[in-house]
Amino acid sequence: MKQVRINAGKVGLVFKKGDYQKVLTQGKYWLGFGQDVYIYDLAKTFHAPIALELLVKDKTLEAMLEVVEVKDNELVLVFENNILNTVLSAGRYVYWKGLVEREFTRVDLSKIDITEDIDKALFSKYELNKYIRSFEVATHEKAVLIIDDVYEKTLGPGIYRFWRNDTSIKIAKADLRQLQLEIAGQELLTKDKAAIRINFYTQYKVTDIEKALLENKDYEKQLYIGMQLVLRAYVGTYTLDELLERKDNIAEAVLEDVKELASKLGITVLNTGIRDVILTGEMKDIMNQVLVAQKKAQANIITRREETASTRSLLNTAKLMEENEMLYKLKEMEYVEKIADKIGEITVSGHGGVVAQLKEIFSGK
Repeated sequence: MKQVRINAGKVGLVFKKGDYQKVLTQGKYWLGFGQDVYIYDLAKTFHAPIALELLVKDKTLEAMLEVVEVKDNELVLVFENNILNTVLSAGRYVYWKGLVEREFTRVDLSKIDITEDIDKALFSKYELNKYIRSFEVATHEKAVLIIDDVYEKTLGPGIYRFWRNDTSIKIAKADLRQLQLEIAGQELLTKDKAAIRINFYTQYKVTDIEKALLENKDYEKQLYIGMQLVLRAYVGTYTLDELLERKDNIAEAVLEDVKELASKLGITVLNTGIRDVILTGEMKDIMNQVLVAQKKAQANIITRREETASTRSLLNTAKLMEENEMLYKLKEMEYVEKIADKIGEITVSGHGGVVAQLKEIFSGK
């Protein structure tokens, strides 16, 4: 005979030669010959030393146990004192009743939607998070939900969570903000065979997300190629000079032509424009020569115009002096004053006009 003590929060199972006999709760007990006792903590999971089916034949013990059966494609969330303690996958689990208050939430993993009443704060816990697939759609985005390669619905901004199982779940997102597409350094030939490079831009928005993502592949790339082709077609109909003069008109024409293509892609084109027209090295030299020649011609025209005006002014002055003797005398005095500023001394004889004598002096006669 031997005495055992079962403390509070503990329980004992008595076995004799390996066969279960009875359950002992808090207190002191005497064990007979060949009897052994296994003591368990009521706060912990119960792991049966023999088949559970043999133990639960004891109705007293059965009433003390909570048996949780978790099937395939199921999860059970175990809450202890209203706090998530663990997540159970397929299998059998046994808990002691009475000491710890437990709640069990069963989850069906054969579906993808999380319909169970679970606090969202728990989704970030590793125990639960590893069974969840999360997708985020930003404020400026929309997305299409594809389940097993079949379109399901369109998703607005938010965080979407689905149970992780064998079902294929994909989302494709599109940015709904105003976007800009750059066609940089596009090499083109004008009507007069001038080789140029053009930097072109397009501003657009995705307006039909289902058409853009489901009916088209790489809608932005298709828009880029479409803009290239339209731009090439228009530039080829203009000479270099016409192109430089009508950049805005060309951009507007390209905008009108590309609208139909954009509509098929689920896109609305808002604006287009030619940012730069870049000449190649040889063409740049030729244009510089043309510009220099134009400026020289303009300078020659201005010079001739000034000479003509000066000659006309002299002619008018001569006519006035011919008609007015006093004006002629005043002009003589003006010339003498100008010459006197630059020459130290001039001697003229007393006869004849001063202007005539000055003319003879400066002509070398």
